[in-house]
Amino acid sequence: MAGTTAGLLLAGGLARRMGGGDKGMKLLAGKPILQHIIDRVRGQVDVLALNANGDPSRFSDYGLMVLPDVIEGYAGPLAGVLTGLDWAARSLPDCEYVATFPTDAPFLPLDLVARLKAAIETEGADMACARSKDRDHPVVGLWPVRLAEDLRHAMVDEDIRKVDRWTARHTLAVVDFPTNPIDPFFNANHPDDLAEAEALLSQSS
Repeated sequence: MAGTTAGLLLAGGLARRMGGGDKGMKLLAGKPILQHIIDRVRGQVDVLALNANGDPSRFSDYGLMVLPDVIEGYAGPLAGVLTGLDWAARSLPDCEYVATFPTDAPFLPLDLVARLKAAIETEGADMACARSKDRDHPVVGLWPVRLAEDLRHAMVDEDIRKVDRWTARHTLAVVDFPTNPIDPFFNANHPDDLAEAEALLSQSS
């Protein structure tokens, strides 16, 4: 199983704009946003886990390993990336990449990981992230496990917290995804976004 890819669902944030709690647990068309995302990404990776802080039992229905941030203090999505790379380096000896997925984006592309991986190979890049409508989505990325210690040094010793500050040190492939009929990276950050997501879901089906 050389060169496998792990997936990590990023649910480590505080979701202040959604009123707190877990954004992925908000219902969309009768099921949690998180379930919509799992349904879209599970088949794209060899193993899938969830990055979340606090009591892991609230995710017990999903049957996923729950990994708390390896950097304390809600250090942002880059801490989630490091958590995934650390997990893969320690526990998944054949894992080459970790793909990260936000847990507030219920329309993620079904070919997301394949396209990110192809871009890395084609461009000779270290890592890749997604883009739509001329906007980069740095947490929707594919990260090489070999850079786990590089990222740990950046976060622990240099206090780097922004994803783009770290990726700027490496060769990053950016992959454009079409937004017709739906921007696949639409994210439900506010309660009002849930109603829009419901409408988009009806439109797409």
